[in-house]
Amino acid sequence: MIATNATYHIAIDGNEANTPSRVGSNVYAFKILEALYSLTKKRTDLCITIVLANEPNADLPSERNNWHYRVVTPVTFWTQWALPIHLFLHKNTYDVFFTPGHYAPRFCPIPYVSSVMDTAYLSYPEQFKKTDTLKLTNWTEYSVKAAKKVIAISEFTKKCVINSYQREAEDVIVAYPGTTITKHKISNYFRKKTLRKFKIKKPFILFVGTLQPRKNITTLIEAYETFTRLVASRSLPDKNQKPTSKQTPQLVLAGKIGWLAEPIIERMHSSPLKKYIIQTGFISDKEKQVLYEGAFTSTLMGLFEGFGIPPLESLYYGTPVVVSTTTSLPEVVGDAGLMADPLIPLQIAEKMYEVYTATPRQKLIWKRRGIKQTKRFSWEESATIILETLLNVTKT
Repeated sequence: MIATNATYHIAIDGNEANTPSRVGSNVYAFKILEALYSLTKKRTDLCITIVLANEPNADLPSERNNWHYRVVTPVTFWTQWALPIHLFLHKNTYDVFFTPGHYAPRFCPIPYVSSVMDTAYLSYPEQFKKTDTLKLTNWTEYSVKAAKKVIAISEFTKKCVINSYQREAEDVIVAYPGTTITKHKISNYFRKKTLRKFKIKKPFILFVGTLQPRKNITTLIEAYETFTRLVASRSLPDKNQKPTSKQTPQLVLAGKIGWLAEPIIERMHSSPLKKYIIQTGFISDKEKQVLYEGAFTSTLMGLFEGFGIPPLESLYYGTPVVVSTTTSLPEVVGDAGLMADPLIPLQIAEKMYEVYTATPRQKLIWKRRGIKQTKRFSWEESATIILETLLNVTKT
């Protein structure tokens, strides 16, 4: 039963968060729900209803007096059929609707706030399935243009929304993702077991994310090959800069295979260093921590990143990062990361080599900067910004 005695009643599309294996936008939606739940614990003036197509997962926040779940059917055409009907039937109950994803109903009877992760589908349409490109392009356009306010996950994404959809700057609000991780207590046995499971040996470079074209992994592989040649051919500048091992460094691609990944898989198999390129598939949070803490560097050379959570995770675990000079990534890593042009493999390789041969003092400097950088981003702050935006919409 939906409570109606609160001053403000907010409806939220919870489907992005209501999935067992969360990546990308799923993680963002889940963490925002968690933070909103904590933030509104003592708010007797608020009632929040999470609208779902399926029964809520067990790890979603529990129901309480001001927090409810409502399963709306049918699942087919949910966003454009079941959801708008539900909102219409409760248009006198809900004051505002929020979707932490790109898509809002084409016909929404109440004011709403939508979100945008990135607009890569406009800049690189060929790197998406045609059906996904059409959906992202058309659905995002009307969702953004009809929204009272738009939540963007970075200043870069905000600029893209303003330029692509002609929204005023004051209508696009930045709510950064936070660090999505908990530091687990991990035994040496589990560390060794994890590395053994994936046949990983130190030293290694780590990429975390879904294997898909806009992650620029084919260029990353070329950069990795160039890096190994640099290691083999260069004499070290001084006796204090020693590689951690004489073994050829590995490249570990930690993530599931995504759409249009065939050229990436083909490039891996055709590489002269293919036996040193490890593809793990989906990994657990504990396994991911082991890999971050074991890598000498992590990297994200994406061509278009709305934010870039993996570099932030890497900094959290104290591992130096090498990222693209483009889109949101300089915004994410600040002075704690090394940057290279994502289209120039040699430049990427040079930065990898810089980390590989860095002195302990330089590594400590990067680590300290990284810890400081991660503190700029918090889910609580993001949820506070989003809640304030929703409440402001109800008052206009």
